[in-house]
Amino acid sequence: MAPRRSLDAETRRADFESTALPFMGGLYNTALRLTRGSDDAGDLVQETYLRAYRTFDSFEPGTNCRGWLLTILYSVFINHYHKERRQLTTVPIDDLEAKFQHYLESGDGADCDAMTQALRGTTAVRMNPEVALALQQLPEEFYSVVIFVDVEGLSYDEAALALGCPVGTVRSRLSRGRRLLFTSLQQYATGLGFTGGDS
Repeated sequence: MAPRRSLDAETRRADFESTALPFMGGLYNTALRLTRGSDDAGDLVQETYLRAYRTFDSFEPGTNCRGWLLTILYSVFINHYHKERRQLTTVPIDDLEAKFQHYLESGDGADCDAMTQALRGTTAVRMNPEVALALQQLPEEFYSVVIFVDVEGLSYDEAALALGCPVGTVRSRLSRGRRLLFTSLQQYATGLGFTGGDS
């Protein structure tokens, strides 16, 4: 499909507003997660929309506008905000991987998929501080993939486009990110009944 043809300024603005502005709330929530609650979230969304408006002629009508905007958002984030973001210490990956392997060997790791499904979505992240903290402590390469796929609900292809990496990389990072998240939340998940139970 060819990019949209050039329109007069008024028509272009109206087209942009009707197509892109409905996603602003969702993009702000994503920006909050990417900046891990930073005050930069509003600036990140504003810059995303400015860039989207400047390049709106390249957007193909009828395609995934949300995915297109998230691609721009992540690009702006990496280029302008990523270097200055959080001072939060990430979890020790090797220790968590060793714990996850222990869970697999003991049979508890089979509950990882059930727990990640149960904790998926924006409501879970908002309502469970333990989940939000565990997400925030993931290293960036895993955190962004988990946010885009498990929280925002993007497909692997959409996440790969937004993150600028191959689909295989998305799958690999998502799998490892989920394992790290599962391990961090193992005690919390047991309390909710997702792990450690007998069949």
